[in-house]
Amino acid sequence: MRGAVLGAAFALSACATAPGVGPQAAIAPTPAAPADPPKTMQWLYGSGEAAAVSIQAYHAMRDYVLERTRRRPQQSVVLAQGSTLQAPRWVPCGRKPLAVVLDVDETAILNLGYEYDEAVKGRSYDQEIWNRYERTGADKVLPVPGAVTAIRAIRAAGVAVIYNTNRQSANAAQNEAAIVGAGLGPARHRDTLFLQGDVGTGSAKDPRRAAISERYCVIAMAGDQLGDFSDLFNVRTLPVQERRRAAGTAPFAPLWGSGWFMLPNPVYGPGLRGSFDEVFPADKRWSDPAGEE
Repeated sequence: MRGAVLGAAFALSACATAPGVGPQAAIAPTPAAPADPPKTMQWLYGSGEAAAVSIQAYHAMRDYVLERTRRRPQQSVVLAQGSTLQAPRWVPCGRKPLAVVLDVDETAILNLGYEYDEAVKGRSYDQEIWNRYERTGADKVLPVPGAVTAIRAIRAAGVAVIYNTNRQSANAAQNEAAIVGAGLGPARHRDTLFLQGDVGTGSAKDPRRAAISERYCVIAMAGDQLGDFSDLFNVRTLPVQERRRAAGTAPFAPLWGSGWFMLPNPVYGPGLRGSFDEVFPADKRWSDPAGEE
């Protein structure tokens, strides 16, 4: 499973009433396919810029991980239970073997198959359709640019690669196949692949990170959403600007590129929210004077 996707909704046609006949049921016309995909999909799945940013992130993670293997840390990059955004604590490493933890969707693989279907049909995210995609679309993905070579180098350095994703445990075999088919395997369920339903409940990833941290010293994590690093960022009552401030200032700002690695995703996820007042500070707004004459 992944987050809600941006999409356009098509209106139903109005009810028609024939002479002498009761009201007829509204029939939705089949919408014409849009001329182009949404701009966010054009950028993420089609642009050279997205490829460059993704490669840059994976190069940085590879280099960081290789350096950490030469200078073993005492603490992992996983928040310990009981942490808050204001007072984080880190799981100690001890003598546990080293690992990196990655999200899957739009972090390790690009879901071209699902997003094509969504874009052509002009709909938003649908959990049941996504479940069918997990079961039947394992060969309709591509690796994120830079992922294959970086993950190969990380494994060659003796560091375990573990995936933590909100794909469904019920589709474990197909999800393993998607990762392996993209050249990013091996991925073994409940060993190097943790899925929704394996530990804890719902889409929270912290319980799975805690389980992984019992076995490994996690020296790097990668994701395309803040929740791929801590569920604390996804608390629904956390205001938009406070969430941004927490990610962009101490104590978390120093982690970006130094243990935490973010991949681009403007297509879906909890980061895509905020009103004008929440996104644009009042003292930074500008209106074209010529337009007010």
